[in-house]
Amino acid sequence: MAAPLLALLDGTIADVTSPLVRADDLGVVRGDGVFDATLVRRGADGAPHVRDREAHLDRLERSAEILQLPAPDRAGYQRAIDALVAAWDFDTRPEALIRLVLTRGPESGGDPTAFALMAPLAGSAVEERERGIAITLLGRGHDGDEVAAMPWLLPGAKSLSYSINMAAKRHAVQHGFDDVVFVAPSGRLLEGPTSTLVIDRGGRLLTPSQDGILASITLEHLMRDAPDAGLEVAFAALEPADLLGADGAWLLSSGRLLAAVTSVDGEPLPRSPLDGELRRILDV
Repeated sequence: MAAPLLALLDGTIADVTSPLVRADDLGVVRGDGVFDATLVRRGADGAPHVRDREAHLDRLERSAEILQLPAPDRAGYQRAIDALVAAWDFDTRPEALIRLVLTRGPESGGDPTAFALMAPLAGSAVEERERGIAITLLGRGHDGDEVAAMPWLLPGAKSLSYSINMAAKRHAVQHGFDDVVFVAPSGRLLEGPTSTLVIDRGGRLLTPSQDGILASITLEHLMRDAPDAGLEVAFAALEPADLLGADGAWLLSSGRLLAAVTSVDGEPLPRSPLDGELRRILDV
């Protein structure tokens, strides 16, 4: 894997191997910070395109507000993104992910830590777009509407505290699955650790209600453009039976974009006849 590129908010490219974050940075010692991530790749015109750049910066701002962090330097992140894209070798690595990071800064006081990091998109993400993914359903301790009423649980924030999400994905892989969809105590389907679920039920696209769930920019893209293709996308209270009885399902994310679900806890799931149309809408 190629070394990532690091950019500071003044638009300079920094040495990724040189110290940047203090050892007492609250983003390191407590996961007290936020991030966002977006895909960058060449478009049909041959020029690199940052997908949904403004929407990702908007979400970074919302996340920072939820954690009561200082407002991100939006112009600075724009400079960092531009510098990374200009320095990236798209001939060698045609797809990459840019992460925008903001921490509370040193525990002893001081300015927040802010930077942008660009790395090649994982090969597994590209493969999963084509072959699909096997998922498992795992429990999560709260229902979405309960979380939404508890601001101290940071509903809707993309925080650096991703340990549970990553543990869930490792658990899935250890048991022969590719990814996870969380299930609330009520039995309702929620989201994946890093993705959003969409199912096809009779040609109608449904996704779990987003109470207490991080807003998905890829889902917003689909909801915005699907009507032009004659498709409806709606929020619904979904349960495992809805997924297992669906005509197809996908996990959506900013990096992988779209991956068809091929099985749920070992039970095969058909490939939706709408798969090609969703790929076209999301430019997969």
